Amino acid sequence: MVNVSNYKDYLFDTAKSLFAIDSPSGYCFAATEAVRKVAEGLGYSFERNEKGCGIITVDGVDNSRTIMLSAHVDTLGLMVRSITPKGELKFVCIGGPSLPTLDGEYCNIITRDGRVYTGTILCQDAAKHVHPNAATAPRDEDTMIVRIDEQVHNKEDVLKLGISAGDYIAYNPKTVVTESGFLKSRFIDDKASVACLLTMLKIMKEEGLKPKNKLKIFISIYEEVGHGASYIPDDVNEMIAVDMGCIGLDLNCTEYDVSICAKDSGSPYDYDMTTRLINLAKENNLKYAVDIYPRYGSDVGAALRGGHNIKGALVGPGVAASHGMERTHYSGLENTIQLLMLYLGC
Repeated sequence: MVNVSNYKDYLFDTAKSLFAIDSPSGYCFAATEAVRKVAEGLGYSFERNEKGCGIITVDGVDNSRTIMLSAHVDTLGLMVRSITPKGELKFVCIGGPSLPTLDGEYCNIITRDGRVYTGTILCQDAAKHVHPNAATAPRDEDTMIVRIDEQVHNKEDVLKLGISAGDYIAYNPKTVVTESGFLKSRFIDDKASVACLLTMLKIMKEEGLKPKNKLKIFISIYEEVGHGASYIPDDVNEMIAVDMGCIGLDLNCTEYDVSICAKDSGSPYDYDMTTRLINLAKENNLKYAVDIYPRYGSDVGAALRGGHNIKGALVGPGVAASHGMERTHYSGLENTIQLLMLYLGC
């Protein structure tokens, strides 16, 4: 196996650069452009489908069969629903963020004409010295607002800024890499997986490795809302969604493992592909876990519901506190890259 640790700095630097780009579902132009620059800089072709998803193609030893790896660059987010008479923003969720964890978070409000304003997401009863229920009030779409960092006193003041219903609200990822190898950030689901795939391409390029079959890497931009890979290229035979592994309750996965999911909320994954992934992890002494995720869906499910004649599997690094303040470890990322490269025959 390749010594992935030689690329540890590249992996973390790539991850941090992706986390720094606001990309809630459907607003992923800058993020996919960043992926394009990396892929083309390594000498691989990049194209976008009509939907805006990115596709990187790598020739294999035998191009008669195509394996596709997918990861999504879109994240959770918010969208302006309305403006209150006091000049605060009410919002709706994009995807399923854990709203109590957003109380007090900083954010960017992105207008349709490209202006960006900063703000803070708060419970509307936020003041401990004023509201008797400041500590106990629910944190949900009905009780939370965005406070804009501009001198606004009413709805008209906000409209003059160019802010209106339908504008995106992207909250800060707060990315940190620790000396002990932990990656702490929002949106590890799934930008860490995108960083893993780009690092894998870097390794293949520098080590002169070629997959046994044609490889396509699909960069999804609507996964968090359920239809990211509902359309994929017609020549794909096998698809592996590279997405976060779940941690908690009776699950086996930890932050140090590559997760292999046997079944999610929609369906079991392909038996033969899943078995092969398990055997490869076992035979090569990788840290891995096999689990069932009843509250989870992936881009493989979207592709199958879209009518594609494919087999599918799901792997990814173990991620704690999903859809909140997430964390994983370098070990989980490295084991994910190693398993993918073994599956591709690199």
